[in-house]
Amino acid sequence: MRYIFSILLSFFIIVEGLKGQDPQFTQFYSVPLYLGPSFAGATQQHRLSTTYRRQWVALPGDFATFTAAYDQYVLKYNSGIGFMYIQDQAGSGKLGFKCLNVLYSYDITVKNTWHIRPGLSFIYSIYDINFSKLVFNDQIRGGNNFSTSVETSPSNEIRGNIDGAVSCLVYNERFWMGVTVDHLLRPNHSFYSEKSFVPLKYSIYGGYKVMSRSRLLKPANESLSIAYLFKRQEDFNQLDAGVYWYSSPYVLGFWYRGIPPFNSDRGDAVAFLAGFKLPYISIGYSYDFTVSNLLTSTAGAHEITLIYEFTTQRKKRIHAMPCPEF
Repeated sequence: MRYIFSILLSFFIIVEGLKGQDPQFTQFYSVPLYLGPSFAGATQQHRLSTTYRRQWVALPGDFATFTAAYDQYVLKYNSGIGFMYIQDQAGSGKLGFKCLNVLYSYDITVKNTWHIRPGLSFIYSIYDINFSKLVFNDQIRGGNNFSTSVETSPSNEIRGNIDGAVSCLVYNERFWMGVTVDHLLRPNHSFYSEKSFVPLKYSIYGGYKVMSRSRLLKPANESLSIAYLFKRQEDFNQLDAGVYWYSSPYVLGFWYRGIPPFNSDRGDAVAFLAGFKLPYISIGYSYDFTVSNLLTSTAGAHEITLIYEFTTQRKKRIHAMPCPEF
């Protein structure tokens, strides 16, 4: 049954033209450049980060996503710049994409306490699929009276696209809120002659540091934060809400994804996070426990993040984002 489910899932994705199937991350604040270009340079230091996610590992054709990113703040121009590489693969047909993002943000300071950061990004992506790995319904049934699926194979199994996104972020020392609009250029992801345009995706996110403690004017060594992420793409909605607790150097988190009525009656997944945060390195691991109708079929999702920050000499201290690293 798991094998048949994987086949049907892969076939469904192809037929529907990949509508609304963007990768998602449980630790979305550890992939800030994917969340919105306004996060480019929203850090005290230069930042290198990478993320690896395996979703639905119990299925023969699971989902795997990898990211690598770099961003920094350019003090002279009150700007942030960033670069991000994403590789995603889904299903037994190795349906996937690779893309390179170039991001820019500008920091506007209001009364030395509030910051407004508009941002934009340009994206070049390549989508591909290996049709020889797919198994179609007529190949499973067998017998003499069936049509061959070879005719369904496209002439070109690779498609390149250019896309873009805009965002705006508002924050102070404890509060942050932002919005991102992705797929501004509505790229065509169909492998056939008919068009299949990716719908716009809207993301609204934010949070608040409920408690923050420090000693002797040092950076906070204990904090409690609540955060959320709401996404809408075409007819699909998703709401994530959770809490982070940080006590140097340890980080713990709990999330609930798919809060009713935005998804099913019992939601999509419960996620748990454990990690540690040192002056230069942050490492986090999260596990998504599926609570939807796929509870017994998927074995959840694993996600690992690594963030490395390094300093350069600056004459002026910038105000970094208060949101959690994960």
